[in-house]
Amino acid sequence: MAASYTEADIKSLDWREHIRLRPGMYVGKLGDGTTSDDGIYLLLKEVIDNAIDEHIMGFGKEIKVDIDVEGRVEVRDFGRGIPLGKLMDCAAKINTGAKYDSEAFKKSVGLNGVGIKAANALSSFFEIQSWRDGQTKAIEFSQGEVVEEMKRPKADKGVAGTRVAFEVDQKIFPEKVRFRDGIVEKMCRYYAYLNPGLAIVFNGKKFKSKNGLLDLLKEEMDEEPIYDPVVLSGKDIDVCFTHTAGSGEEYYSFVNGQHTTQGGTHLGAFREGLVKVLREFYKKQYDPADIRSGVEGAISLRVEEPVFESQTKTKLGSSHMAPEGETIRTYVSNFLREQLDNYLHKHPKVSEAIQKRILAAERERKELGGVKKLARERARQTKVHNKKLRDCRVHLNTKHKRRLASTVFITEGDSASGSITKSRDVETQAVFSLRGKPLNTYGLSRKVVYENEEFALLQAALGIEASIEDLRFNRVVIATDADVDGMHIRLLLLTFFLQFFPEIIREENLFILDTPLFRVRNKKDTHYCYSEEEKEAALKKCGKAAEITRFKGLGEISPGEFKFMIGPEMRLDPVRMEEGKGAKDMLTFYMGKNTPNRQMFIIENLREEVVREEV
Repeated sequence: MAASYTEADIKSLDWREHIRLRPGMYVGKLGDGTTSDDGIYLLLKEVIDNAIDEHIMGFGKEIKVDIDVEGRVEVRDFGRGIPLGKLMDCAAKINTGAKYDSEAFKKSVGLNGVGIKAANALSSFFEIQSWRDGQTKAIEFSQGEVVEEMKRPKADKGVAGTRVAFEVDQKIFPEKVRFRDGIVEKMCRYYAYLNPGLAIVFNGKKFKSKNGLLDLLKEEMDEEPIYDPVVLSGKDIDVCFTHTAGSGEEYYSFVNGQHTTQGGTHLGAFREGLVKVLREFYKKQYDPADIRSGVEGAISLRVEEPVFESQTKTKLGSSHMAPEGETIRTYVSNFLREQLDNYLHKHPKVSEAIQKRILAAERERKELGGVKKLARERARQTKVHNKKLRDCRVHLNTKHKRRLASTVFITEGDSASGSITKSRDVETQAVFSLRGKPLNTYGLSRKVVYENEEFALLQAALGIEASIEDLRFNRVVIATDADVDGMHIRLLLLTFFLQFFPEIIREENLFILDTPLFRVRNKKDTHYCYSEEEKEAALKKCGKAAEITRFKGLGEISPGEFKFMIGPEMRLDPVRMEEGKGAKDMLTFYMGKNTPNRQMFIIENLREEVVREEV
């Protein structure tokens, strides 16, 4: 019998209920704070953005951000302060704010009055206080509801401005959620780069920039620049870029101070405009890939009423600088045509260095083209006979409805791949078996790596030998043993992807398969345990007479058990990377030829543990 559908079924939620019922709509991922895209950082950002907007309007040169060990956040600015009579509306009335008036906040990130209300609704404790004209007023909330309100303003000699404090609600976020200092420090650094002259003080540590995007690029660049970065500034736009010896492209894009990690129309316009101007300047139709090979750049744009593709504001969707105004593509293109062309004429050494870099990229591309052709021919010849790849039927680069489930497991040796192959879903899961330890690709050229048979076969299996856009699997899963050899193979594979196909990591297509360390069972129940803590919990459930098996390798796990481990409940750890010098330094230390330093690190950090074998 069909369920009834009447007027009684239509419900209207108030702002607080809606945010708490659908938090992902407002803050994205409800993670525990391990990664920078977790929702708690968006809440912090929404609060800081309001303080930044005051600075942009010319009020306040310092912002204090404090986060204590209990997770309580406090942000204090020294702007004009929220009008005391509107404090409640700004904190707890959706679609309320000063930013609808383009004269008050012409180029702000937050336009719809939602951000600070989301922080309020998703916090177990939230307090907002404002100082204006020698008076102050404060209101305390919990989960968006008023706990205590100062009914009338009080006389107070505090410096004008606003203070917002909050603790995220662990009924919404994971129980172990916490802010990581490194991620918050990076946020503060970026705010300082985008607002030269503004001081951001996080837990007593000051961040301040004099040169804006130039400081950002120097801080984040992974490779040495071939020439001093080009810095261009205009009305509502700042650009900074250079070339390195690397083969990829790296960009940092911002709109009204918002780090648009997924780019958008402004970044697309910058990439296109750069190609167009350099082609015109050198009077030659260079390949766009050769022009942009090794580019590291940053662009900051200020736009009236920006349109982002989601509340998390990571990608700009606007096509115009303002309603019924000039398109962003035209604006950026005209700016580069004038400013960059002038710069190149005034700095002949820079223009010569750029042209040499383009020609070097062209030579490398043509040389690599021959190697790629040989690799593709070799892959085609071996595909039918290659017993190392057990392919599946559904792939990412098709229109099949299950394409997002397409997965390839990269295993070590035939025993592990055999168990996975027997228990896999042949529709969506493929297996690629490595033959021993792959080549350490650190510091090697693409040509050498493409000529390596093992990696040539792997690239063919993934479909990326010609272009990363042809990736055949949505999930590329490294499935190695949790022993020394397995960890080494994992490092070698990560080095390969980090150096030559970082896009797979940036787009979160690369994962590590988490396999159980123990099996605990009695006559009734079986528990697979991924840590000592889980093992102890399973022992309490199964009793002292339980049988404990320690898995020493994937090959020891039977196909029947593997079916569970790679089924819908399988545990996958996504591989993520921090852009900039951190990745380069890490690879140099762990995979480079600094053997004495690495030996000392191992000796100084070696721990001796007694492992009790239980069978």
